[in-house]
Formats: sequence, structure tokens, C-alpha cells
Amino acid sequence: MSIGPGLTMPCYARDMPTAGIVIIGDEILSGKFAEENAAFLIGELRALGVDLRRITVVPDDLEDIAATVLDCSRRFDYVFTSGGVGPTHDDITMAAIAKGFGTTIMRHPDLEARVRGYWKDKLADANLRLADVPDGAELVYGKDQIWPVVALKNVFIMPGVPTLFRRKFVDIRDRFRAEPVTAARLYVDVEEGELAPSLDAVVARYPSVKIGSYPRFSEKDFKVLVTLEGPSTDDVSGAFEMLASTIGPRVIRREEPQRVGE
Repeated sequence: MSIGPGLTMPCYARDMPTAGIVIIGDEILSGKFAEENAAFLIGELRALGVDLRRITVVPDDLEDIAATVLDCSRRFDYVFTSGGVGPTHDDITMAAIAKGFGTTIMRHPDLEARVRGYWKDKLADANLRLADVPDGAELVYGKDQIWPVVALKNVFIMPGVPTLFRRKFVDIRDRFRAEPVTAARLYVDVEEGELAPSLDAVVARYPSVKIGSYPRFSEKDFKVLVTLEGPSTDDVSGAFEMLASTIGPRVIRREEPQRVGE
């Protein structure tokens, strides 16, 4: 099983929770705003031991959102959406997810009470849309007992504003915690083509370890960065030492195996 430049090995052999991210909004696709939430969530999920499989960006289109979220829900353990949650005309995520799962939108009495309590006499009718959720949705609370995350089955519906997205995810992230992966790095003064047979041998012996090979053209002291990671510390350590031993003195720098996020 060989690899080409910049490619990584297949996913871990041992089952890990999987996740997909669906970013929603015309403003992302048009470049009006830079996408920040997926970049944040990549690091969070990796530290939690969740295997992120897909990031998708879709426009403010009800049918597209419905189909994309449903497909991700069937394929992955967790789905996180970002954007399209609010009181304006283009905030259609709730309705789209409800459509995808074959249910309807209902006004959640608990959320309605919270919305009314928050705005009090300044409440606008449009703000009450914040209490509209797919029928059957769960309100997920963490330490923040004021504003919950709305979840339908395995889909967690998050706001698009980066500060709110981060705050809400951090508040509930412990529910997604699994066994963290172990990661290591080797910086080697070897061309990638010359390195490939050694990588093939390590992959054959340690199939649970994901190995990435990344050429570097601007570095003066090494030519390729090799990353190793997997759910088993013993396997990653074994693969790391096997590869380092094969390359020998042309290993310029080592980053020893350690648990991600610890």
C-alpha cells in the first residue's frame, strides 16, 4: 500500500467516533467572511479522539442543507452544523434539518420562555424564531444553563458567529470525548520517492497507524515531514521507532509519540 506526495494512509483500523461538519451560508461561499468554525472544530475533535471525516460548505438553500445534513447524519456518529440560526429570512437551518429528517418545526416552550425572559419588553416578534426547533429536538445543556445547544438525533445545530460557536461547543464538548490519539513526527533529509519503500514497510506492519508524508521545499535542514498517529500508543511508538531506525542518521529531528490534547 504505497503513498504519493502529501497523501496519508487510510483511516484507523480500530473504531473511533466519526464526525462531519456542515458549514452553512452564502457569506462563506462568496468570500464575504472567512470561515473560522471548522478550523476551530478540527483541533477540538482531534484532541477529543473523534475522527473528522468531512467538512462541507453549503449555501443558504433549504433543499441542499436538508440533503447534506441527512447524508452526514447517516454516515457519521456526530454532525455539527454552523450558521443559519437566527431571526432573519436567511436563517433556514432549523427548517432545513427538520425537512431532512421528515419532521416539522415547533416552538419549544422552554426556549420561548428563555427568549421572552432575555428580551423582556424589547422583544421583537422575529426574535421568537429563536425558539423554533425541529419537532423531537433535544436541548443540550452544559455548564451554561441559559442557552442550550439544539440537537436532533446526532446533529448538533450551532450558531455561525465564531465567538458563540466556540462558547457553545466548549460548553458541551465533554460529551464527545473518546480515547485521544497518539501522534509523533519525524523530520527527515530524504526525498519522498526514496522514502516511500520505508513507509510501505511500516504501514504493512502497523496498519492501525495513519502516516502522512509532506515534502518541504523551503526548509534548509530537512526535505520531508512524516507524521504518525493512531489510537494505540504502542503501535504508534513501534511504527515511529521502526521508521526512525530504517532512515537512520538522515532523521534530522524527532517529536516523540504523545497523546494529543494531554
